[in-house]
Amino acid sequence: MLQCERGDKVKRIALLTLIIMILTALPAVAQPSELDDEGEPTQFAKARIVSMVEVIEEKSYDELGYQIRAFDTELLILTGSFRGRTVQVKHFLTGTPAYDIVVSPGDRILVGIETAAGELAEVVIADYERDRYLYALGGLFVLILVGLGGKQGLKALLSLVLIGVLILYVFIPLLLRGYSPLMLAVLIAAIATVFTITLVGGLNRKGAAAIIGTVGGVFVAGTLAVVAGNAIRVSGLAEQESQMLLFIPQGIGFNFPGLLMSGIIIGALGAVMDTGMSISSAIAEVKRHNPSLTYTDLFWAGMNVGRDVMGTMANTLILAYTGGALSLLLLVRAYEIEYIRLINMDAIASEVLRALAGSVGLVAAIPITALAAAWLAKE
Repeated sequence: MLQCERGDKVKRIALLTLIIMILTALPAVAQPSELDDEGEPTQFAKARIVSMVEVIEEKSYDELGYQIRAFDTELLILTGSFRGRTVQVKHFLTGTPAYDIVVSPGDRILVGIETAAGELAEVVIADYERDRYLYALGGLFVLILVGLGGKQGLKALLSLVLIGVLILYVFIPLLLRGYSPLMLAVLIAAIATVFTITLVGGLNRKGAAAIIGTVGGVFVAGTLAVVAGNAIRVSGLAEQESQMLLFIPQGIGFNFPGLLMSGIIIGALGAVMDTGMSISSAIAEVKRHNPSLTYTDLFWAGMNVGRDVMGTMANTLILAYTGGALSLLLLVRAYEIEYIRLINMDAIASEVLRALAGSVGLVAAIPITALAAAWLAKE
């Protein structure tokens, strides 16, 4: 009874801490709007296409031979300070799918609004309106998670919110202030692990073993990433987004290899945490049903469960990274790059490092968790 009350108290404190973190972090992430050429902020608002008429006489071609088509477009602004205003804009299509925003009357879009002296100066179609569908998808996820998982689903959702807050409102802002990415990744991983496992599994021996196993596995993954990354000299600049960080307005000199290593730690955390909790829970259940089992029996019970988990979880990590690198793999195949060149490419080496370091950390978490869980169960 005392343990139950203590666990409820810890959960209430954790929930209160999370709420305070969210409330204090939200004002800090308010970013200034983009600036137009005259220094006034560019506003963004939702709008709906009312009508579109192609301007036939203005057809032209760019330097690559793509036909540029122009449309006289009428928009109704739906949000923001110019809500309800109808405007006429000229919308262009270049024939390049990566840049074209293909719309038709009735479509909802995002527009960029430039102002002069507080008045509307220019409106451009900036992007599709996607947030409504993303919110609907997120709502479906929450509904299924809580509906099927009950209290445990709610706890999982709460831990997911915390991790999101830590990454978006702590990890990213501190990186932009020049802090060490590796140190921040380790700190964020440790906080997320302790909070999530305590919330889901409770403040008990099972949770403690899962925390030890997760932290140990992530430590192995991070150490291997650093050692192997230095040996193979990955630059951390293989991706286009990383290269763009060289030109951000803050002018920060990022440790790009460190960013790559920190990404490996964060990326492996979820799978390693899942493995640690699964093994710790299994040993706790075995112990509950057969209290006479020895330390060795409990350890090998955890290892047997770990072997079953190992195959599927390692595949999860490798397949996730493979899916993320699918475009790169297609390019490699399309241009028939020689194997000796392929295996030595920075981009390929970085992806292999991500997958293998994370998988090794996951496998290492199995014996660490089994040892900790068996030891704590017999205490």
